[in-house]
Amino acid sequence: MKNEFLDGFVANMPIGISVFTYGSVLGVLSTQKGVELFELVLMNIFIFAGSSQFVLVQMWDNTLDIIAMITAALLINLRYFLVGASLNPLFKQSSKKEKFKYMHFATDESWAITMQRLKSQDITPKFLFGGGVCIFLTWFVGTVLGYNLGEFINDPKIYGLDFAFVAIFFALALSMYKGKQDITPWIITALVAVVSSLYIDGNFYIVIAAIVGSYSAVILHKRKSL
Repeated sequence: MKNEFLDGFVANMPIGISVFTYGSVLGVLSTQKGVELFELVLMNIFIFAGSSQFVLVQMWDNTLDIIAMITAALLINLRYFLVGASLNPLFKQSSKKEKFKYMHFATDESWAITMQRLKSQDITPKFLFGGGVCIFLTWFVGTVLGYNLGEFINDPKIYGLDFAFVAIFFALALSMYKGKQDITPWIITALVAVVSSLYIDGNFYIVIAAIVGSYSAVILHKRKSL
């Protein structure tokens, strides 16, 4: 019998190397911001969202602004409404209990690889779950190792470690390219993201760009279908 959990785990291992790298950067930053190791571990388990954790650690100081931190994390993770909606075909036979269990481990990386595999193969949510566990383990080990080595790395930029986060999302975007019909929505999304980031504080521009880009793709597709 095919083990889809293992398939998902293995499929995410190459990208897990990059996740490990920028996880170690978060560990280094955590030591510089005064985050305790147990706090980092709890953050990994209960939040498990790379971009949110980077923002939370950046906002970490002796006078924690809890509301601002929660708001920032919420806005960054709003994109998971869109991610969850896109996974509807995968979960159409699943119970709510399964959805809650598997979605906690869903990440941008495991989602992208699952969506790519879904185009060519019938898979179940266990594939997504296996990929999410792979990303979780590499992220967890990377952050803890970076935390313990943080005192030896004063500036991650010197070693190019800060670029790992950008590189992995660029690679994910390229892997989802389906043809020239994607070019226009991609350009619209990029322009909206750049322009809105100039006028809106925080990371809400990501959500705006994602919504506008998605709608532009739908409109263009409908026009071609007429």
